[in-house]
Amino acid sequence: MTASPGRITLWGMEVFVATVEERSITAAARRLGASPSAVSQQITNLETALGAPLLVRSARPVTLTAAGESFRRRAQTILNEAAQARAEIAVAGRVTLSSLRLGMIEDLEADVTPALLTRLAEALTGCRFLLETGASHHLLDQLDAQALDVILSADMGETSDWAETHPILTEGFVVATARGVIDPQADLLAQLTALPMIQYTTRHYMGRLIATHLEQQNLRLDHRYELDSYHAILALVSGGAGWTILPPLALLRARRLMPDLDIHELPFAPLSRRIVLIARREVLADVPARIAAELRDLLRDTARAARLDGQDWVERVARIDGPQAAQGLRDEV
Repeated sequence: MTASPGRITLWGMEVFVATVEERSITAAARRLGASPSAVSQQITNLETALGAPLLVRSARPVTLTAAGESFRRRAQTILNEAAQARAEIAVAGRVTLSSLRLGMIEDLEADVTPALLTRLAEALTGCRFLLETGASHHLLDQLDAQALDVILSADMGETSDWAETHPILTEGFVVATARGVIDPQADLLAQLTALPMIQYTTRHYMGRLIATHLEQQNLRLDHRYELDSYHAILALVSGGAGWTILPPLALLRARRLMPDLDIHELPFAPLSRRIVLIARREVLADVPARIAAELRDLLRDTARAARLDGQDWVERVARIDGPQAAQGLRDEV
């Protein structure tokens, strides 16, 4: 796709935003399926049309000029509006959805997300998918800014009138310890308080949720580590460095470590979180509801697989929400 110098095009803005986000012309070209020279030419055309340099291309990674920083905000708004217009027209005209920008919490990245994308590709033929994984608060910000169409995140109670919410899963938090460290016949809380806790970072919503709950139980637990990686936390736990509190989805991401871990229910008041699917209301018709249904099916499959692997504790602390919620995770194949 080409554009004459002096003209501002949607393609030029998409190329510019991709280059800013990837911080590299080569990486942006790979993401867009274009050549680096084509990406560079589009940026040159855009700078010619605006009469100002937008990027410092000699820098590694590339950086924004003052003009580029100002234009980026405008360009992202325009691209968001264009994407929403395409989605609305697709729904109104009953034509195939051409693109879907999906945000997923990292908890489902390994097992559920690839299977979900495969199912969506079969159902939404001709649709291109952009996937972004991240923390719940980041995904919600991206949805609010119209940079994503649909997100799966923890329910943070911050959605607005513009959003539609589909319940997916409620899961209770559990304690993970190194195999054999805890005596099942002795007081669990007393044993835990004698060991260091490995805390999930309070920079994220889930970490703050755990920390607040512990404060409400009047528990002041010593923790030397505060990490944002499930794998790193559970690797430390399995190595005997301490214990942690996490939800089932987080533990199942590090399945290779499970043989070295023991799982216990919380030895104080239970704590749970809700996983929900959120989209902009009445923009994608029934697509969000269909995605939610696929997610519930995939999570049931995940629970069955965990049961077969001997992780039957998952079904004790998690349940599927939404339609047929009463059947929970114990549905039989």
